[in-house]
Amino acid sequence: MRILSMFLVVVAVAQSKCGAGTIVGTVIAQGPKVPTEATGGGAYGSRRYKYVEKLDYASLRDFVVNVVDYVVPVNGALDTKIVQRDATFEPHVLPIVVGTRVRWPNEDDIFHNVFSMTETQDFNLGFYKKEKVPEVRFDKPGRVDVFCALHTNMHCVILVLPNPYFALTDAKSSYVIKDVPPGKYRLRAWHERVPSQTKDVVVPANGVVRVDFSPGVAELQKP
Repeated sequence: MRILSMFLVVVAVAQSKCGAGTIVGTVIAQGPKVPTEATGGGAYGSRRYKYVEKLDYASLRDFVVNVVDYVVPVNGALDTKIVQRDATFEPHVLPIVVGTRVRWPNEDDIFHNVFSMTETQDFNLGFYKKEKVPEVRFDKPGRVDVFCALHTNMHCVILVLPNPYFALTDAKSSYVIKDVPPGKYRLRAWHERVPSQTKDVVVPANGVVRVDFSPGVAELQKP
């Protein structure tokens, strides 16, 4: 294991000396192909289904785009935070690299109890207001769903990733991943509500490469 870690460090250093590229693009989800009746009218006009909320795929945000199958050792501790404000976790989705410490400040005047039962990282911070700011270090890659034991709608997702080459999409569904070592990689677009989509990308030593994604349930309908 130690030899592997040393090898990865040498590779990372060697690649960094060869320059680095930038990956840009957009992520716009695609909804499933459904019968005309399923999009409106019909049974949806009845009292039973009149107020059923249908998912608007085009409005989905908080996509995470990341380089997969590439491990980079963490040098030093990294810090970030998820704030509890108005009985909501902000941000709702937080991508981080392995080894990051996440602080959990409570800015409300009511108690919260932050916890997770995820196999990747289980923890329970107990009841607190503003008197303390607990923190949790995430040392294993994977998805971590976090809740509040007191408030039903409080939920956020932490994606613990094996390298720092990732980005969260902005309000225009765009993303930018900078300083990626040159080479061929698999790139993934992830969202909590739709299947992930992966594409191959070749990153140049200098310059920009564009990769657009259109993940969605429609991918599962292909024969």
